[in-house]
Amino acid sequence: MAFQPVDYYNVYDLLTEEERLVRETVADFVDNEVIPIIEKHYQDGTFPMDLVEKMADIGMFGITLPHEYGGAGMNNVCYGLAMQELERGDSGVRSFASVQSSLVMYPIYTYGSEEIRMKWLPKLASGKAIGCFGLTEPDFGSNPSGMITNAKKIDGGYLLNGAKMWITNGSLADVGVVWAKLDGDICGFLVEKGMKGFTAPEMKGKHSLRASVTSELIFQDVEIPEGNKLNIRGIKGPLSCLTQARYGISWGAIGAAIGVYTSSLNYAKSRIQFDRPIAGFQLVQEKLVWMLNEITKGQLLCYQLGRLKDAGKMNPNQVSLAKRNNVDIAIQAARIARDIHGANGILDEYPIMRHAANLESVRTYEGTHDIHTLILGADITGIQAFK
Repeated sequence: MAFQPVDYYNVYDLLTEEERLVRETVADFVDNEVIPIIEKHYQDGTFPMDLVEKMADIGMFGITLPHEYGGAGMNNVCYGLAMQELERGDSGVRSFASVQSSLVMYPIYTYGSEEIRMKWLPKLASGKAIGCFGLTEPDFGSNPSGMITNAKKIDGGYLLNGAKMWITNGSLADVGVVWAKLDGDICGFLVEKGMKGFTAPEMKGKHSLRASVTSELIFQDVEIPEGNKLNIRGIKGPLSCLTQARYGISWGAIGAAIGVYTSSLNYAKSRIQFDRPIAGFQLVQEKLVWMLNEITKGQLLCYQLGRLKDAGKMNPNQVSLAKRNNVDIAIQAARIARDIHGANGILDEYPIMRHAANLESVRTYEGTHDIHTLILGADITGIQAFK
């Protein structure tokens, strides 16, 4: 049975024809290519590599970038809708696309030389190259300004030393956008697979995002050519990338919430107890209504955020609100869905536990729930509660 979109307030009626086509195309892709195979990959702890070329074929990488660099030249609402549908399939699949587009292609396009753009963007857009983003370190997550990884100027380039952690796609990547301190300022560098002194061991033992490759990046006297330095200095460089990624996550979390809600609604209508479907009981209806209520509010948040972004009026604090709210309600929805499914909620026949576990990582990365709370608190009061 084809997936029926959850759209209680007819938000999709506000979309352009192109935006609706993007949502429908990615929804079909998720139904036909992701959902049938993702549970096994999750159980095995592997990323479905055969999806990369298929995602590239439908334009999932660099959706908003110009055609001359391999992008689709679409707006940010199209990008958000694509991320929503991908995460309805799995957070790890959406993370792959988010990293490729928002954390790798975006900084290369925004801060890279024309030579670097032409070298990497078409390859990344076509899926012939995979990228990663190196900011978080073993001892510096919420405080990226404290990073230890450093670069030193040498003849013809830079010498990079340090380590990064929790890097999506790290072991798969052909190129990494890596942030390091150069003369006290944070700067971005492109580190390429095969450079002497660069290794990217995969991290094992995860209970979350199991269908995603997470890695360490280790740099031991890695020589970076002069042309691989990005044209940006200061923390605003990596933070601008995180804003792009957080925007996509805001939409993606709603996709995960839709996934567990849809499963819950279908289950409740078919599960018979006391001679009637459990959907006929007040407590179950209250749970379903709560999920629909929060999904609808999240959809409206994302729609307006996307329109603001396309109009050039969006600010990072607004993204923090959407990321904080939508991930939080998605986690709550997953827990409620587990309750509705009863004992069956722990089975891989249903997507509930997979989404629930994945969302615990989504809550943490790209700014924790608490960090986004403090960002918003400082914005509305004018008083910084943290240094």
